[in-house]
Amino acid sequence: MANKNTIIKIEHLSKSFGDKKVLDDINLEVRRGEFVTLLGPSGCGKTTLLRTIAGFAQADEGVISMEGHDISAVPPHKRPLNTVFQRYALFPHLNVYDNIAFGLKLKKVPSEEIDSRVRKALKMVSMTDYEDRDVNSLSGGQQQRVAIARAIVNRPKVLLLDEPLAALDLKMRKDMQMELKQMHSTLGITFIYVTHDQEEALTLSDTVVVMSEGKIQQIGTPIDIYNEPVNSFVADFIGESNILNGKMIRDCEVEFAGHVFECVDKGFGEQSPVDVVIRPEDIYVITNTENAKFTGVVKSCIFKGVHYEMFVETDKGFELMIQDYNAFEVGSTVGMLIKPSDIHVMQKERTCNSFEGVMTDSTHVQMLGGEFECQETGLQAGDKVTVRVAFDKVELLDYKEDGTLMGEVHFILYKGNHYHLTVLTDDGDNIYVDTNDIWDNCDLVGINIAPKHLRITKRV
Repeated sequence: MANKNTIIKIEHLSKSFGDKKVLDDINLEVRRGEFVTLLGPSGCGKTTLLRTIAGFAQADEGVISMEGHDISAVPPHKRPLNTVFQRYALFPHLNVYDNIAFGLKLKKVPSEEIDSRVRKALKMVSMTDYEDRDVNSLSGGQQQRVAIARAIVNRPKVLLLDEPLAALDLKMRKDMQMELKQMHSTLGITFIYVTHDQEEALTLSDTVVVMSEGKIQQIGTPIDIYNEPVNSFVADFIGESNILNGKMIRDCEVEFAGHVFECVDKGFGEQSPVDVVIRPEDIYVITNTENAKFTGVVKSCIFKGVHYEMFVETDKGFELMIQDYNAFEVGSTVGMLIKPSDIHVMQKERTCNSFEGVMTDSTHVQMLGGEFECQETGLQAGDKVTVRVAFDKVELLDYKEDGTLMGEVHFILYKGNHYHLTVLTDDGDNIYVDTNDIWDNCDLVGINIAPKHLRITKRV
């Protein structure tokens, strides 16, 4: 039986464009009256998910239910929801009043009711007395208000908003964020909002859905998402973070940045590799180094309006970002403290590259769409194998033609003393690389792995 508090339920939704899977087994429940934000970088699938909910795109697999009824095959105009787009799609030949009234006239709503509902919608978006204005004479913020009024005048049960503030300047966007939040509270209807702006998502939402590469990474309140990220992607994407390799010594004791710290995390086992997240504002800087847990040298100090942003190189060679209300002189040695409750430990998503392959002979393996030389394995041609490669044993080359494979740098994560890269091969496989070299997103690279670095085991 459907939960009465659930207005939209998405089950095992998948969609592909050609060979690219843009939505991969999406499962999501949206509660009645909730403000839900779909958040992620460009190309993560958030707009496709919104369009699928609206009915403008059809999923390859899965079910979308609304109030317990399957609407997957229901055409867009028959779904009790409305969409506000980034490009407002106002009719330039109609004034403000007629733009808002357009949908009601199509539905042949009586003129007196149209007038009443349009004026109420205008009041709700603070556009009273603008009804006779030409829409082309309005500012971007005013046009967005008209687009929202046109959507809410139809009394949808769900309002879908696809990056509606992206075209506005910074100040207007901040103002409209507050107005949207107030509007949501006044209307009492469900909002599903798409944005790539982390601050916007944290400001507006009851629930944030973080997406990457067509998958949901985490669902939670803004506070949960910020303070308790489930993986390094979420930690890096939401706000600023120091993300470091660590080792869980035992419950409530973790090693990172060359020191052992007390923490509050349990259940990770003993001597287990983990990722550790420290927010820049949670590192306390003191001038008395004798009372510090560890020390470092200030490499830069920049005033950011509310706080100073510093980069400090620690006594063990790790670079940390720190945000503090006080400025510390570049070149000075400072002490640092981190409270146990401010250390967030995460399970590592992977500890090495792992690929499936097939032996072509005892010293060559076919994997990732290419053939790699390996050391003598004693295996036969046709044997199915698992190939493991340490992150720091993958070599990236400036000239992509020089590599056994070609790829594109897809995601960069700084780990304090090295970079952890995700490289997407031409065949769509991910290879993870630890390097001290500096690469940019979308750099095209050659990929090589020396024979001695392939650890091959036969698959049963």
